[in-house]
Amino acid sequence: MASTSTSNPKALILLSGGLDSYTAAACAQSQGFQGYGLTVLYGQRHDCEIDAARRVAQALNLAEHKIIQLDLRLFGGSALTADLEVPKAESAQAEVSAGIPITYVPARNTILLSLALGWAEVLGAFDIFIGVNAVDYSGYPDCRPEFLQAFEKLANLATSAGVQGQGKFRIHAPLVSLSKADIIRRGVALGLDYSLTHSCYDPDEKGRACGLCDSCRLRLKGFRDAGLTDPAVYIQRDV
Repeated sequence: MASTSTSNPKALILLSGGLDSYTAAACAQSQGFQGYGLTVLYGQRHDCEIDAARRVAQALNLAEHKIIQLDLRLFGGSALTADLEVPKAESAQAEVSAGIPITYVPARNTILLSLALGWAEVLGAFDIFIGVNAVDYSGYPDCRPEFLQAFEKLANLATSAGVQGQGKFRIHAPLVSLSKADIIRRGVALGLDYSLTHSCYDPDEKGRACGLCDSCRLRLKGFRDAGLTDPAVYIQRDV
């Protein structure tokens, strides 16, 4: 997908390398924004998604793509950043049903959006895109619309650009009310190649998706419900 003209407004896009952020980035470009991607290596066990973020950024021809390191393993508290088992299959479903799952990383989206806000203010970009989805990830408090609304208010109170009236920061979550199947359908309509992405929480040493964690199961079900085949490489497909 070609980048938009340099005369177009800038958008800061949080780019994880997963299916959702890829689609959100494409949505930003389809709306005429010039995309700047920010990827954070925060100590996640599925750090092969960083390579996926590079592939996605190149495919989208973003104006710039930054990768920064911030090691949240120092805090732990999540199966993604500590020596805790990632729930698989039935246990993954039970985690979701029970409430906030152990794969929730404490304050992650608050941290990531804060980093995005800092770069956005430097760029003069007042639009920040994030690929959160409240339908499939309702167990995560930082994927909900009320969190995004609160952060948007904070962004305009906590920045020089905001308080001096240089512009109004807006947090865009174009996928927040969509099912995984609807997200995939939107991406396919935008011409996206989902083989570039990575979603698994617990891949093997070759980067193959486990097929059993919550993220894999949601992704596989999304492709199935959309009537499509997931191009990702799996150790096994449980859905």
